[in-house]
Amino acid sequence: MMELFGPEEGHYALALGCVLALFQGTLPFLGKCRSLRSLATLAVPLAISQCGALLLSFICLILAAVRDDFSVKNIAENSALNKPMLYKIAGVWGNHEGSILLWIVILSLCGAAVACSGHHKTGLTSLFRAYVLAILGLISGGFQLFCLLTSNPFTRLIPMPADGLGMNPLLQDPGLAFHPPILYAGYVGFAVPFAFAVAALISGNVNSLWGRWVRPWTVAAWALLTCGITLGSWWSYYVLGWGGYWFWDPVENASLIPWLSGTALLHSAIVTEKRNGLKIWTVFLAIASFSFSLSGTFLVRSGILNSVHAFANDPARGIFILSLLGLISGGALFLFAWRAPTLNNGPLFSPVSRENALVFNNILLCSLCAVVLTGTLYPPFMQLLFGRTLSVGKPFFDSTTIPLVLPLLFGMGIGTSLSWRHASLGRTFKRLRPAFFLTLITAIPLYWNFRNILAFSAACLALWVITSSITDVVMRLRAVHTLRHLPRGIWGACLAHIGVGVTILGICGMDTAQHAIVASHIGEHHQLEGNDWLLTSVRSLNGPNYQALQADILVSHQGKEVATLHPSLRTFITPHQSTSEVAIHSSIRGDLYAVFGGVQHTNPETYILRLHDNPLAPWIWIGGLIMALGGLLSLPYHRFRYSKQNNLQKTHRTAVSRDHTPCL
Repeated sequence: MMELFGPEEGHYALALGCVLALFQGTLPFLGKCRSLRSLATLAVPLAISQCGALLLSFICLILAAVRDDFSVKNIAENSALNKPMLYKIAGVWGNHEGSILLWIVILSLCGAAVACSGHHKTGLTSLFRAYVLAILGLISGGFQLFCLLTSNPFTRLIPMPADGLGMNPLLQDPGLAFHPPILYAGYVGFAVPFAFAVAALISGNVNSLWGRWVRPWTVAAWALLTCGITLGSWWSYYVLGWGGYWFWDPVENASLIPWLSGTALLHSAIVTEKRNGLKIWTVFLAIASFSFSLSGTFLVRSGILNSVHAFANDPARGIFILSLLGLISGGALFLFAWRAPTLNNGPLFSPVSRENALVFNNILLCSLCAVVLTGTLYPPFMQLLFGRTLSVGKPFFDSTTIPLVLPLLFGMGIGTSLSWRHASLGRTFKRLRPAFFLTLITAIPLYWNFRNILAFSAACLALWVITSSITDVVMRLRAVHTLRHLPRGIWGACLAHIGVGVTILGICGMDTAQHAIVASHIGEHHQLEGNDWLLTSVRSLNGPNYQALQADILVSHQGKEVATLHPSLRTFITPHQSTSEVAIHSSIRGDLYAVFGGVQHTNPETYILRLHDNPLAPWIWIGGLIMALGGLLSLPYHRFRYSKQNNLQKTHRTAVSRDHTPCL
């Protein structure tokens, strides 16, 4: 039965999905124009059918990789007979064509999830949901045309080779099996708030109920993107062997930009839902966040960026994606410019209130987004317009982002203690007093561990965020007297803020990292940060599709063994490339990190080692995962509980009276 699901079936399923997506994107609007409501109702079965067709197409591509079907060009160029099964499967999305198909499949899953959401429980009408699905269908249809016309993963190779070219050895890592799908899910997840925003502009209704619909999708996309960025940073740290956590690589920045705008959207949507305010701004952020995701796709797939992550340059692909970006983002922004003036932005806020704290949060996050966007796009634009080759790296980003991050951290600690509508300064200071003293007590011992005042200040503010989040939850628990009565959204927000503080602490710790590059004989000792590093042996090993030269390094402190590290230098058979496999020993204190550079050319008995002592490094990624967990934990709180409110429209009748009627 499995033989039926071959490349041809996958190709036909992809073409069918494209047709279904285009029908999904046009029929609801055609029904609106011709007053045929029945056409709009077809959006739901079309979205589900499209998702099924694309899942079938993706399964067929995976089966082609599992079967070593080298008649498929994509498989022949990215797989080999001797490649382990995990990497055969993960390699499906480790290339341009496969990753685009994965992108489309995730988008179709988002559409199917919207189609299956119970509108009778949420107040979401069939017509408004049809508009949302139509917009998602148009986006999906455009990218499926791109896939079929310029990036077809099912293109045949004749004659079929006996073996494939193999996969880039750097990508042959378990992290590849999880990082791209999660990252893409975060990217594509912002398509749903985008579709809700455009649908609201079309219908002319943006209110607190709309904010209630948008928030869960925003939280889910943000949590997945946070997890994807965290895994990507960890992968870069332990696979590339450079000892750092963030290179300010253009493609890394391409994921950070929508994360920053998505974080702003997440907080702005809170004001829209709770106070029926910032509606125009929230709609704009929903459009901007997905537009930034599309821009990142264009920058990577067009090849205009010089990045270790970017795929090969192809002008046709770049022009096609740029056209899609212009149609999708440009069309949405044009609609926003046309319809936004007709919307009521909501009530004004008291200067001292949680609403204004969230506005302050949005200003800083969007400023950070603008800085990263400028630093990422400036070099390619300068090269395109003036032929000048420029490099914008860590010095620029450090000097421009740190002045924005520090007040953002300070505001995070205060914002959760402020009340809605109007906050009492005296009461707020009273609530923050325990957090202030806890921060002071824990920060004093840190002073002697940091090289500069900026790193120390950031560490103190990170502690401030952590302690204020914890004390805020403790005070809420004292008010409700039981864990069960505290909403999950409060726990989620607390965890997310703690995660930010933990990540910043890890980054500050890495500011004190030390490393040394040494030429070592077997049995030779080296000192680094009070630790003794001893090269005990070097031996040859054989892997499933590589040969390795492995070093054994004993690390001890004051005569007591701390860890034994086994970095290696691997030479792969297909393709014939060499990579360095890092060895890491992690603890609460930090990482001991070793890279083996092989034999010194001038002396065959001498080996090159790069040794790192990275304080607090693991906390960077632990904090990222805590952030993502906080987002996911808050999802049940944001689920629609329409039955408990009976009629949410009546609850907000005063707030939305100027917006005509909600989309019910």
